[in-house]
Amino acid sequence: MTTEYSPAGARLRGLPLLLLIGGVLGTLSSCVLTYDRIRGLEDPLFSPGCNINTVLSCGDVMTTWQGNLLGFPNMLLGVAGFAALAGLGLALVAGAVFPRWLWRGVWAGVAAGFAFTVWLIGQCLFVIGALCPWCMVVWAVMIPLFWYVTRHLSRPGSALRAVPHWLVPAFLYLLVVALIFSVFGPSVFGSSVFGIRIL
Repeated sequence: MTTEYSPAGARLRGLPLLLLIGGVLGTLSSCVLTYDRIRGLEDPLFSPGCNINTVLSCGDVMTTWQGNLLGFPNMLLGVAGFAALAGLGLALVAGAVFPRWLWRGVWAGVAAGFAFTVWLIGQCLFVIGALCPWCMVVWAVMIPLFWYVTRHLSRPGSALRAVPHWLVPAFLYLLVVALIFSVFGPSVFGSSVFGIRIL
């Protein structure tokens, strides 16, 4: 069993960029949500810019107990976690080689984040009844991160390697979109978005 993965190898062809770009997007989303949350605590009348309509509303999600599961805003976990992934991705792009134990730690963190994301998706759809646009950016990032890090750690010739690499993320994206429309229907875009009437 190999103990290291070389960024020059075929298995790491796109993963460093995925970690870097996904980490940057996740960090950006988490930072925006953190700023909005702080502003909301300072001013009860503050309305985040991502409060678009009755369904697409960050404010309605951030103020729930689900948005503060560990006693503090969830987005603080995102700031730290995604920044770490972006740093790892940048190191890989620069030519770093990570030992297998570190990859296992990365997978554990990403898997925990993915499980948390799946739970939050269910809470937003079936309990809270609102969607946070910036949270949805995080959802979109976590899906490929979890899949491709898992696939990277799988053995050559395994069942995971037999599946076309794009199939699982595409299926999960379609599943989330289908669930959103099955729960909210056209009301997802039922008001003006950025000043433009959608439906």
